[in-house]
Amino acid sequence: MSCKVATAVAGVLLSASATLGVVGQVSASEVPEMNLAVAGNLGITTQSAQLERPFWTQSVPELFDGRVNVRFRPWNEMGLDGSEVIRLVSRGTLQAGTTQLGFIAGEAPIVDGTDLAGLSPDIQTLKSAVSAFEPTLDEYFKESQDVKVLGYWSFQGQVLFCANKLNSLADLEGRRIRVSGASQTDFIEHFGAEGVSMAWGEVQQALQMGALDCAITGSLGGYTGKWHEAANYIHELPINWGTSVMVMNRDAWDELGQRGQDLLQAEVDELAESIWEQNLRENEYGISCNTGGDCPVGKPASMTLVEATEKELDLRRKALEETVLPRWAERCGEQCVAEWNESVGEVLDIQAKIK
Repeated sequence: MSCKVATAVAGVLLSASATLGVVGQVSASEVPEMNLAVAGNLGITTQSAQLERPFWTQSVPELFDGRVNVRFRPWNEMGLDGSEVIRLVSRGTLQAGTTQLGFIAGEAPIVDGTDLAGLSPDIQTLKSAVSAFEPTLDEYFKESQDVKVLGYWSFQGQVLFCANKLNSLADLEGRRIRVSGASQTDFIEHFGAEGVSMAWGEVQQALQMGALDCAITGSLGGYTGKWHEAANYIHELPINWGTSVMVMNRDAWDELGQRGQDLLQAEVDELAESIWEQNLRENEYGISCNTGGDCPVGKPASMTLVEATEKELDLRRKALEETVLPRWAERCGEQCVAEWNESVGEVLDIQAKIK
């Protein structure tokens, strides 16, 4: 583990004691003994292993003086594909969980509103979009999914890994590409490619066997997942960022009581900031690790880099304006689009329209 990552992890683990020092420890009479089954985000990621896991298995039990017991496993280690997490939390099968919003965007287009493919060129823009749309999403999850939102964050830039030669986004025509959300599908279809839904853990073999031509994932996630052993080209242009949400079962949230809720929310806020900071760092070296540059997490791979030239930036913008945004607006409906235009649209100076 690098010194920077170790520092981030230590910050998360120490946040509980810092909070307790300010507001006082929760007494045994204030929070009942609770057992929480929690699904973490994709376990192969540093985000899950270095920040999310110690948060649930160390910080939370310490925060509540051992009265809250947590069983934590990333959703992929539970045999899930990520799309089931929110439903399982709503039902009470899980008491909390984190997953990518894109996984449920097909059935709930509104959740794609923060992270549409082609919308955010960098993490700071994404963070602004998330903040702007957060009240709308909070209300959606409360009313339609009956869960409490604890926080939002992302991964690194979601980029293309391709087995065969790639010079430009314009070369995607006719290729089969693994996608993880509706707007990613719209994006690659703009270029004449075919979107394929596939579990993350199956992608590397599919690339090796020729069942896929390309796949989209986080730049560093693809590296740690050894996608570079099956793919030879990587495009550095972020398509989107894989916005994720952490939710909690309503009954479990209510059982914590007001004081327990305040303490847990403060801790999640600290966790969220640590994850955003980690993503900013990892986005800088995710591409480097895949293309023979400096790599603080392992031996550099030797993929060929496709650069984000002005031409590529223009192609990404056209895909957003001509295909991604209009299709999403049609799926989401008039009220959704109006709320988006008044929040994200105002912040990023772009408006969605239903054709």
